[in-house]
Order: sequence, then C-alpha cells, then structure tokens
Amino acid sequence: MYQRRKYYRKKKKPETESEQPELKPAENESAEIKEESPVQPKAVEVKPAEKKPEIRTQPQQQNRNQQQSKPNKLQNKNKWKKLSIVVPLYNEDESLKNLYAEIIKSLGKFSRNYEIVFVDDGSTDKSLEVIKQFARNDRNVKYVSFRKNYGKSAALNAGFARTTGDYVITMDADLQDDPAEIPSLINKLEEGYDLVSGWKKVRFDPFIKRHTSRFFNAVTRISSGINIHDFNCGLKAYKGEVTKNINIYGELHRYIPVLAAWQGYKISEVPVRHHSRKFGKTKFGISRFFKGFVDLITVIVTTRYIRRPMHLFGFLGAIAFLAGFAVSGYLSYEWWAFNKPLSNRPLLLFGMLLMIVGIQFFSTGILGEIMVHNFASAQEYVVKEEKVN
Repeated sequence: MYQRRKYYRKKKKPETESEQPELKPAENESAEIKEESPVQPKAVEVKPAEKKPEIRTQPQQQNRNQQQSKPNKLQNKNKWKKLSIVVPLYNEDESLKNLYAEIIKSLGKFSRNYEIVFVDDGSTDKSLEVIKQFARNDRNVKYVSFRKNYGKSAALNAGFARTTGDYVITMDADLQDDPAEIPSLINKLEEGYDLVSGWKKVRFDPFIKRHTSRFFNAVTRISSGINIHDFNCGLKAYKGEVTKNINIYGELHRYIPVLAAWQGYKISEVPVRHHSRKFGKTKFGISRFFKGFVDLITVIVTTRYIRRPMHLFGFLGAIAFLAGFAVSGYLSYEWWAFNKPLSNRPLLLFGMLLMIVGIQFFSTGILGEIMVHNFASAQEYVVKEEKVN
C-alpha cells in the first residue's frame, strides 16, 4: 500500500519558486523515504525579533543606580515618627497665642505625631495661665514651670529631659524665630546631620547687638574650629539622641553646637528668617557678652581637657618655667661674665616668679590627673551604634 501511494500519487508542483517547500539535505543517503502527507497550507509562525542585549553606557548606569537608590532615601526619610518642640520662655504672655498658632500651622505640613513642651522659667506674668489653656485644648501640649528664674540653659535641659520625639526643635517664644522654618531644618537633618543650627543672616536687632554678636561668633568659630555663623540662634533642630547626651548648665546654651561637636556629632546650619520683637523687651543685657567669653573658656576646658588636665596645666607650666629659667640664666651669665650685681635687678625676681608659677601649674595638673583617675565615670564615650550578638 505504501509502495502504490509512493509511485502512483501525483505530486502538486509549486506554482512559483517562492512557494517551493524548503528542502532539507538528507542526513543519510540510504535512509528510507517516508510517507508524504497531503499538501496543506502551513501557518507561518512569526517570531518576535530577538532583543539585542542593551549596552549601558556609564551615564545610563549611573542614572539606574540613582533610581534604585531613591526608594532607600525615601525610606530613610520616613524613619522618624514623632517631632518634639521645646519652647523656653520668661514673661512672654503676649506672644504665646500667636506663637502657638504659627507652630500648629507649620506642623500641618507633616503627617507625624508631635508634642510641644513649654518651659516656663519662673515667669511673673500670665504666661503659665496661657500655657495651661493650650494644654486643656491640645493633649499634645506639655509644660514645665520653675519656681524662679534659673536661666535658659536650665530651661532647655528640663525640656530635653521631657521630650520623646525622634527629632527635637528648639525656638524662643518672642516671635523672632519663625516656626515656618521647621521644614527646612528637618530637611537638613535628613541629609545626615545630627544638629542643624539656624543662621539669622538678616537680623532685626539693635546695632550694638548685631555687631557684638558677629564678633562673638567669629571668636567662637576660630577657637572651636566649627564653621557655622550663628552659635546662639534659638532656632535649632536636633536628633533625639543629641539632646539626651549633652549636659547644659550655667550659660552654656550659647555653645550647644560646640558641646555636640566635641562628642562626635555632625553639625550644620541653615539660613532662617528673623523678625523684630513685637511684644515685651529683651531679657539679655550687655553682660551676656562678657559672660559668654568666660563660658567659652569653660567649654574649651571641659570639652578638651576635662579627662586630661595635665595636657593643659602641664603645657602652661612648661612655658612659664622655661621662660623663668631663660631669664634667670641670662642674669646668671651677666653676673658670671661681667661681674654685674643682681641684688638691684627686678628681672631676677620676675624670672624666679615665672619658675615658681610653672611648678605650680605642674602641681595642679598632677592633682587633676589624680582626681580624674579616682572619680572617672564608667563610660566616657557616646556610642553611635553597635552589634554585640
């Protein structure tokens, strides 16, 4: 049957060359001829064109890396969940209502929890009554009231101790700091900084206060090595851990960036709007500048040499002793070489005094090292992060 179909079946020849079936070369000449099926229209399978591997240039690869890194940045920005605002005040009852309204307006830009901590530094007006009214109407308002005026440093320290937010904002209550600047401060924090200080680039203060403040900031910038323009601006933003690890007392609120920088935190600044005072009068007189320079010495000593007092007193003692020794050596040479009497030479007493002062500095440094050794705390450092298991 196979042979009959093989020899007697008429084959249909293709009408054109384009319709001729594609002949495959025989793999084996002795292979048996298989049965041919009736010619049927064969569906042409159209294969999609193969995509050539895309060759990425270096700029394209960089753009791809940037696009992949964007979700991570957004994820990092969403890590913080709560914002705390600390407002120290003293006799500011006239400005509190406007300040509270502006803060609430600024916080409307965030979909986060918040708390406002008012610290009444012993006010004698109606400031506490106004704050209590805020607390009755808004459960996010907290307040602390001192029995007497202890100063801004104590007020900030008390406010920091009562905050629970991931980010902390501080501002004065006299309406000179603009709450609308809070978003810009937080954006700067999210760039990786731990403390962001406001910079009152254009100040609406009296002439003397403006220029003495510039001089004070320049001296502080040179002595501390921190390159910001306004150390004492009340408008600042902190990460929560910064407020828990710095200790503010006396008048050291002017040097919070210095105290934080010496503990290893990253410091930056943002230009902010400054307004003239609308109500009341300033609480700081000319004495604040003299106190500020004394406190600067305190900050330098406590941050650089509190754990190594011999480095300070030993250095000063060495300079004084060597100067006195040089003076005494010069006088001794004149007495020995030229036979000049020394009984009427005040320079001899000055040289001896310098040597005695140098020895006293050395003794003070040794006593300081003994005290540090005996009373050093168990932990003298701040941990950024750790993994122990």
